[in-house]
Amino acid sequence: MPDLMQTMVSQSLEKRKAKRLQSSLAAADTPALPRSLWAGMLRGSLGACPRCGTARLFSRFLKPFRQCPQCGQDWTHQKADDLPAFVAIFLTGFLVLPLVIGLVLHADLSLLAILGIVVSAMLVLLVGTLQPVKGAIIALQWWFGMHGFQKERHLAPPDEAAP
Repeated sequence: MPDLMQTMVSQSLEKRKAKRLQSSLAAADTPALPRSLWAGMLRGSLGACPRCGTARLFSRFLKPFRQCPQCGQDWTHQKADDLPAFVAIFLTGFLVLPLVIGLVLHADLSLLAILGIVVSAMLVLLVGTLQPVKGAIIALQWWFGMHGFQKERHLAPPDEAAP
């Protein structure tokens, strides 16, 4: 009987050691999560994975990868829909409006020249802001755990925690 008890105890200890080893390996594999929403949105707007910050977020211009090759985050949950287009159009209008006012009031150009400058500037700004805005919105959805994303936060070490 004592041998049986010793075997059960040793098996229990081995299981505990295996669990500790798995948790320490999982902690080592955990990516460097962003410390704030703004850090995650910055990663997304730069075209990087908002979770790990190292892999690319987009496989094409506006199509995100199905899964991050670095951290394994599943990006199929994102539902940015039309919000990136609305935000990009708003930003473009906000940035082009002073240009239009300045050209009309202070430049001695024909209407066709002003139209060419304004339309060109609008197209460049719209296309230039669309992908960063979509990346930031995907990061926003991930940060708040929307649409099936798991809500994750950066855990500060005990020495960094506030008293």
